[in-house]
Amino acid sequence: MKILMIDDNEDIATAFSKYFIYKDHDCSVSNDGQNALSMIENNSFDVILMDLAMPNFSGYDIVESLYNRNLINNKLIVVLTASSISEEDKNDLKKRGVHSVLKKPIDPDELLDYINKIKK
Repeated sequence: MKILMIDDNEDIATAFSKYFIYKDHDCSVSNDGQNALSMIENNSFDVILMDLAMPNFSGYDIVESLYNRNLINNKLIVVLTASSISEEDKNDLKKRGVHSVLKKPIDPDELLDYINKIKK
């Protein structure tokens, strides 16, 4: 599976990336929202794992940009957030094409199991 991990916290992104690679998956990392958007536009990923709260260009900004340019279709985006998020915000993200919103911290095994289930 080809995974894109987007998180401004380099420690979190690196830890998940190493875990996914250890489990025989290809994992790219971006610690910057604008760079992540470029990666999404220019590459194909089986799943995109994205933090919402990032400085300068947030996960919300990435979703909005993809949605407004009709580039979000057929992308499996899972949002990971440590922030509290309202049901209204979750529903808005889903209406725009986000598959699901999960709370951090999350166990890497549970996350990979979840991805494998929704990927089928």
